[in-house]
Amino acid sequence: MSNTTRACVALLLLAAAPAFAQQAPAVAQQAPAAGATPPAPVAWSSLAPEQQKVLSRFAAQWDSLPPARQQALAHGSDRWLGMSAEQRDKARERFSHWQSLPPEQRHALRSRWQRFQELPPNEQARVRENFHKFQQLPPAQRQMLREQWHKASPAERQQMIEHARERGEKGQMPRAPPQASRPHR
Repeated sequence: MSNTTRACVALLLLAAAPAFAQQAPAVAQQAPAAGATPPAPVAWSSLAPEQQKVLSRFAAQWDSLPPARQQALAHGSDRWLGMSAEQRDKARERFSHWQSLPPEQRHALRSRWQRFQELPPNEQARVRENFHKFQQLPPAQRQMLREQWHKASPAERQQMIEHARERGEKGQMPRAPPQASRPHR
């Protein structure tokens, strides 16, 4: 694997992993941090009629849902109503794909999403930007980069990630570390 290819793989996959997790449904609600104000309940009657229609399957149990879940559903219904028909179709596809994933893979994605959420806003923006750059690559190139990433050993992956971070902090184009002499799988 060339140094340039390694650099692209490291940078793009470093950026892509958390962003892929953005397609996952909301993560289970956490208890508020000590000293934080707990979320306020959302009254069913306070939702717009369009939101109530979108959330109709939750109507009977709405008052028994935790306030954080109510807020997440209310926010999600707002987002849904603001989407175009094409965006809704894509969202349905992503959700269908999500449901087809094995539980351990969904758990791994939720963990990555949580780590992404813990990043400072400027880091989140950088990850999103890099992911969008990855998405702009031709499909064949994206697939090649994914395969090269998967073929790398954990140590090589870590080295690629660390090197890409170092280069990114210096504002330079990422470059992969020298190739380790190990047979390819």
